[in-house]
Amino acid sequence: MRSDVMKSGPDRAPARAMMRATGLDDAAIARPLVAVVHTWSNVSPCNLNLRELANAAIEGVRAAGGTPIEFNTIAITDGMAMGTPGMRASLVSREVIADSIELAVDGHSLDAMVVLCGCDKTIPAAAMAMARLNIPAVALYGGSIAHGTHDHHPITIQQVFEAVGAHGAGKIDDAELASVERDACPGAGACGGQFTANTMAMVLTTLGLSPMGFNDIPATHPAKPAAARRCGELVMECLRANRTPRELLTRTSLRNAARMVAATAGSTNAVLHLLAIAREAGVPWTIEDFEPASADTPVIADLLPGGRYTAVELFGAGGSACVARELIAAGMLQDAPTVTGRSLFEEAAAAPRAGQQDVVHPVSAPLKPRGGYSILYGNLAPDGCILKLAGKTGAQFEGPARVFESEEAAFAAVQGGRIVKGDILVIRNEGPAGGPGMREMLGVTAALIGRGLGDDVALITDGRFSGATHGFMVGHIAPEAARGGPIALLQDGDRVVIDGERRELRTGVDLESRRAGWQPPAPKVTRGALAKYALLVGSASDGATTHPDTAVQTARHTPVKSDQGVIA
Repeated sequence: MRSDVMKSGPDRAPARAMMRATGLDDAAIARPLVAVVHTWSNVSPCNLNLRELANAAIEGVRAAGGTPIEFNTIAITDGMAMGTPGMRASLVSREVIADSIELAVDGHSLDAMVVLCGCDKTIPAAAMAMARLNIPAVALYGGSIAHGTHDHHPITIQQVFEAVGAHGAGKIDDAELASVERDACPGAGACGGQFTANTMAMVLTTLGLSPMGFNDIPATHPAKPAAARRCGELVMECLRANRTPRELLTRTSLRNAARMVAATAGSTNAVLHLLAIAREAGVPWTIEDFEPASADTPVIADLLPGGRYTAVELFGAGGSACVARELIAAGMLQDAPTVTGRSLFEEAAAAPRAGQQDVVHPVSAPLKPRGGYSILYGNLAPDGCILKLAGKTGAQFEGPARVFESEEAAFAAVQGGRIVKGDILVIRNEGPAGGPGMREMLGVTAALIGRGLGDDVALITDGRFSGATHGFMVGHIAPEAARGGPIALLQDGDRVVIDGERRELRTGVDLESRRAGWQPPAPKVTRGALAKYALLVGSASDGATTHPDTAVQTARHTPVKSDQGVIA
């Protein structure tokens, strides 16, 4: 066993002595030591049930012959941090969570692990840690929140953000905003639409890292603890079979995951996170690999933010397996192994089927002919960017740039009524390094929707979007402004063209003629984790990771301004 290096032989008596102090006896020490890692926190509903699920997973590990070792790591709640300086911590937390899981598990030479995750960044972080450690492992998502009810209609956190915009426009009063606020979130679970959490939970299933159907079970459903217990049992089966994550993480499984994201009009954050997971697994995978997956895959799931239903209704309709079966029938997925030992196709075929439902449509009768995003390039995004298509029927937008140096400045302009039909908001210096942390622009995009400008105003940014965002939006522009990307050279009034058909983000202005007058902005943060991240993080087109490959490349080729000058 991997843990023998820590616990076996006369020299390891001190380690065993400390283990005995925790209540372990000879038999428990002799068994495989299995980490049960979770991101429980009571700061928000997103991770609120993970301690309960951890207890169930612990029971499963113990029943299957292992000795569970529990760890807790951090979580940042995007829905609460959104629109504040704290949102800079969100993407950074993905790296911290993955690092902390690696250090805790490697530092104690543990044999296997179960990872329980909840809100947005905890899910890709779990997969990154699994790929990095490559020991037998199972992931379980804590599940979606139930939708609230407002005026006899279902409601999610998305409607609260949009109500802020409506309130700012004078469309609703203080009492109505307060009522929406109180009705939206009824209990434990992550945000209910096909936002980042539920998108990435489906990704974990498709990659084979989570058992089919387990992530679909809502947070407060009575079947969820049994699923967690089964994950504890399953990780012991993986240990005995020496089934490890990198066997599951291949170009095939990544392609399948990208197609599932496209078919459900899922969060564009999946692009960022799948790139990061691929880096950790050592699988060649680029931002361009997402384009055929989206271009050739229709939207077949009627899910928020662009559709009608939440993850709870998708669960009732058959969950991820229902979506997978439709894509399999159309020849759009390839078979691949999963954590259970059965293949993806076998798992999808064996999953329970719902009766009549209206959430998932056949590929022959899609909601939209292509997936919910496209990868663009052009003289404003030489290394690529992401156009979100799900909330807009057209694929082209042209207008004058309205340039803002931060999310706050853009939000104030929207709420102040200074943005008009036809404008293209440009929010820059919000990228991985410039933010730092690549904040999501949900506050701005929801305010536009709330003011009735969702289809009449576009937004481009080197930041990113929440999965709850819909409208004509371009994010992840690379290179980012803080590292000299062309978006840094745009000025108010420059004509910008977003062309989804030609896959271009461009301007007719000679931007390079302005290059000599550009200086890197002073860093917004000069101490602590965010400053360290800003120096190490790679491009969004590479997943915005601090993986050594991307970090070394960034350090060699990108000047970064600090208090002491320019660091080469």
